[in-house]
Amino acid sequence: MRMRKHLPAALLAALLSAVAFLWASPFLWTLIASFRPESAGSAGMASLWPDFKPTLENFRNALDSGSFGLYYLNTLIVVVGVLAVQCVTVSLAGYAFARLRFPGRDVLFYAFLLQLMLVPPALIVPNLSTVVDLHLYDTLPGVMAPYFASAFGTFLMRQTFLALPRDFEEAAAIDGAPWWAIVWYVLLPMAKPGLIAFAIVSVTAHWNEFLWPLMVISSPDNQTLTIGLAAFTRGAEGGKEWGVLAAGTLLVMAPLAVAFIAFQRRFVDSFVFSGVKG
Repeated sequence: MRMRKHLPAALLAALLSAVAFLWASPFLWTLIASFRPESAGSAGMASLWPDFKPTLENFRNALDSGSFGLYYLNTLIVVVGVLAVQCVTVSLAGYAFARLRFPGRDVLFYAFLLQLMLVPPALIVPNLSTVVDLHLYDTLPGVMAPYFASAFGTFLMRQTFLALPRDFEEAAAIDGAPWWAIVWYVLLPMAKPGLIAFAIVSVTAHWNEFLWPLMVISSPDNQTLTIGLAAFTRGAEGGKEWGVLAAGTLLVMAPLAVAFIAFQRRFVDSFVFSGVKG
């Protein structure tokens, strides 16, 4: 009887392991192929079995063929710049919708959330027209501008502020603290899990953003990692340099993967305590 009880659990574990392996197989191939020597040939490159002596030659060739240092710099400027402005805008908007009383507040908030229902490609034409009118075309600020406000971030911070007790801010208000001091010194420190959760979403989304930078950027000096990788892969695929292609792909995805592995528990805790469930 005990064996029968454990049999479904074992089958479920085997099924989940098989699904996890299928899901992770592209990442495993990228990791293995990036360290596999080119002498292995096309047949060897297709193998998921690491039956070779690891080499860094593919990474050296990738760095020599593509301007990954410049791509990293441009991507960091975009990601950090967008996040810095978003932290200000979503915090103030979330505070206004959570704490301030004004006519039409709830209607305005739900209207603001309608942005979440829009498919991002539907906004490319008006956003591109606005960027051109502001003379920001082919610039990194042009890539960043449409993301300075975030409906999701506003919703997340509103829920976070609603979950916080009012005792501390009321005490600060009695002591004569202005509203901006209450937000900066009282609410934001307690809302740090919500900010961290939003930062995770924002950094991941803009690190991997491809379509919008492709529309805005035309010069190689302003290319981000995703655009630079697309140009790099065209040359690597033409030369059938699969190891170099895998190494270039790993250079782009490695920072986020390493950050997630290193801070996985912090990521989960931030979402659990961010107040979304409220």
